[in-house]
Amino acid sequence: MSEELKKKMAQSIIDGDVETAVALAKESIAIGMEPMDAISNGFVVGVNEVGDAFGRGEMFLPELVMAGEAMKAAVATLDPELRKRGTERRKLGKVVIATVEGDIHEIGKTLVTIMMSSSGFEVFDLGVDCPAEKIIGKALEVNADIIAMSALLTTTMIRQKEVIDELEKEGLRGKFKVMVGGAPITRDWVKYIGADGYSEDAVGAVQVAKQLVGVVD
Repeated sequence: MSEELKKKMAQSIIDGDVETAVALAKESIAIGMEPMDAISNGFVVGVNEVGDAFGRGEMFLPELVMAGEAMKAAVATLDPELRKRGTERRKLGKVVIATVEGDIHEIGKTLVTIMMSSSGFEVFDLGVDCPAEKIIGKALEVNADIIAMSALLTTTMIRQKEVIDELEKEGLRGKFKVMVGGAPITRDWVKYIGADGYSEDAVGAVQVAKQLVGVVD
């Protein structure tokens, strides 16, 4: 029965069906299934399938967003049971993410936030138009592993460099891994500003983040 339930859990994420994902999470609690088992061997299987399909061009942005929302809802439903059992989901690392100062593009960053959260990262989303001091301040406050910055304009991508320069100036560069992303970002730019990694899409960003914190799938 539990194997069948896990298959349904995975399918609810693939379908981006929030109501079904929540109902299945509740059902797993009712039958005494280990919450981590439900997450790792049920819902996360669906997230991975969606990510693979997106990478192959078989799924698109709206489906990715819906899958992420279903995953978030399932984990939120299971969270009280995780805490009760003292088996909170292992966090892969802490990520502070923001769209840089002068840039108000949200969708790509939000998608990365959803996918990273679904995959086990603790993500602090600072929103858009974030100055360097706010990003660095939050990273220090939460003791982040990764600073992730999005820029969708050629005129604002320079802000990514400013954050890295400020980290260098304050002697903090070695404390954080820095990821960058956004439409105008290239590997040459990443190399030029001295960032640690970048990805062209949200699924790839999760893989880069895992590599940066030393997580092997």
